[in-house]
Amino acid sequence: MSITVFHHIISNSLRSVALAVMLLLSAQASAKDLQIAQFQLQESSGQRIDSTQFAGKTVLVSFFTSGCNLCARDFRLMREFYVGNAKRNFVQLGISLDQNRQDFDTYQQLVKLAVPADQRFPVYWRNAPGHKDNFGVIQSQPTHFVINAKGQIVWKREGSFQAEDWDNLWETLGN
Repeated sequence: MSITVFHHIISNSLRSVALAVMLLLSAQASAKDLQIAQFQLQESSGQRIDSTQFAGKTVLVSFFTSGCNLCARDFRLMREFYVGNAKRNFVQLGISLDQNRQDFDTYQQLVKLAVPADQRFPVYWRNAPGHKDNFGVIQSQPTHFVINAKGQIVWKREGSFQAEDWDNLWETLGN
């Protein structure tokens, strides 16, 4: 092996180590800066749900509209994940961005007719009186947030869930 090739291998190895250290330090710094998810949701019965009720659990919050085909596709997959992980400190919440309450209510009725009871996760209307959250303006449907057991928003996906998102969600559950 020539000295030039050996030098090239060593240089690339050192760059790789330096990059790994920078990524690790960046991840540690950003972990301290993660936003705490805060929300108050109101069920149609009037009962309030607060983000503090989910301490110690991984929470997937999905924003959607009732006429969104991509949302419906994601929700089919999420129902499977929900059923398989509901007993493992995992919570799935849907938050409807529908402007009209009637659209939200119609969606709820369709879900009751079409989705088996064990696959239904709680869904709330963002425009309900008393609804508060700090997720900001939602520009894409669907938009998903994953909240870790410490209540921190650890990642956000605008648009459809991707293959790596399932891996990330699985890792957040501590697997």
